[in-house]
Amino acid sequence: MNASDLAAWIGRRETAADVVTPAKAAGMAALLDWSDSPPGAGDPLPALWHWMFFAPCPRQSAIGPDGHPARGDFMPPVALPRRMFAGARMTFHDAIRVGDTITRESEIVSVEDKAGRTGRLVFVRVHHAVYGPRGLALDDEHTIVYREEATTAAPPPPQANIENMPWRREIRPDPVFLFRYSALTFNAHRIHYDRDYATGVEGYPGLVVHGPLIATCLAELARAETGGRALATFSFRAVSPLFDTAGFTVAGGPLADGAGCKLVAANAEGGIAMQAEAGFRA
Repeated sequence: MNASDLAAWIGRRETAADVVTPAKAAGMAALLDWSDSPPGAGDPLPALWHWMFFAPCPRQSAIGPDGHPARGDFMPPVALPRRMFAGARMTFHDAIRVGDTITRESEIVSVEDKAGRTGRLVFVRVHHAVYGPRGLALDDEHTIVYREEATTAAPPPPQANIENMPWRREIRPDPVFLFRYSALTFNAHRIHYDRDYATGVEGYPGLVVHGPLIATCLAELARAETGGRALATFSFRAVSPLFDTAGFTVAGGPLADGAGCKLVAANAEGGIAMQAEAGFRA
């Protein structure tokens, strides 16, 4: 598709509904190794756990070769092989609680076709507004990037410099960890569980760690290190991918004014995989 064809997708909308079930909350708490009891009926859902809901459920015959729903329904039919969750910005207005019926209104707000160092890139920005029984719960804007298969090796990412960060946790993203997150989010993208596809078709060195999973680990680090302070905002930017071939580190610390924190995920060599910033409720 050319740029004008892609631009026709701007303004496209869809609506979805779901129920925040205790079973899903218990599943995410188990994945993240919570030592406390998982959130129960009426308890607030921790930040970013809403990504377990509103999963598209196309018929099996409508699945594309990469495991995602075939493009051209809501998302534009970009004819590029690789797809990545490049970043997001969230503003939390009200708690989503276990047991709530929630609704998501989604709109494609921009489609940009660019030339990058490794080839053509198409950025699709999607705004999601999530409503609960008490009104607007959060605004969640995603940036999805589609790109060509790289013909040259990407330069190494900059160093994360986590040595002096007061919060730190090591994570081993083994295939079971990745599979359980895929199951909780009903994500059938083959790069996360099909090693032959990930390495032989898309050319990755191993299974790819989900971008939203890395972001969730960062948000969980902030929650654990601050006694569960509620977030007002959260944003992240993916810098380089992580794989199941090595562990990674999530690290961070509070801002000087105490109103928020900076967070980073680093690969085994110390390179930045993801950067994030969170603001706390007053």
